[in-house]
Amino acid sequence: MPVKINKGMAAGLLDLTPMIDMVFNLLIFFMVVSHFAQQDQAMPVELPSGSAAMPLTQRPTELFININDQGRFFVRSQEVAADELGQILRQAAIDNPANQTVVIRADRRADWDSVATAMRLCNEAGIRDYSASLSNEQP
Repeated sequence: MPVKINKGMAAGLLDLTPMIDMVFNLLIFFMVVSHFAQQDQAMPVELPSGSAAMPLTQRPTELFININDQGRFFVRSQEVAADELGQILRQAAIDNPANQTVVIRADRRADWDSVATAMRLCNEAGIRDYSASLSNEQP
C-alpha cells in the first residue's frame, strides 16, 4: 500500500516572506551604517598634541592611613593630627577627583572612634573609595 504525502500542506505551514524581508532590511541597514563609519574616519582632522598629559588609564597611588593603639594617625610614616589628616585627604581628592583610594589600617587595640574619625574625614573630603582593616602591627 503506497503512502500518500500531501506536498501542499507542508509548504503552507511556514511563511518565509516576513523573515526574508527582515534579512534584507538588516542587510541594507548595516551597509549604510558601515559607509557612514568609513566617512567619519576619512575626515581630515588635525588633533592637538598632548605631550604633557598623563594617560587616563594610570591608577592613582593609594593613600594609607595607619592608626596605632593610642589612636594617633600616621600618613607616609609621619604622625599627623586629625585636622592635618583632613587637609591631606582634601588635597588627595583634588589631585585625583574621581578615583582616589584610601586604605585605613588600624591596630587591633585601637578604639573604633579613631577609625570612624578617619572615615568621616574621607567622606568630608569627597573620597568614597576607602576601606578599613585591623592589623597586629604598629606603624
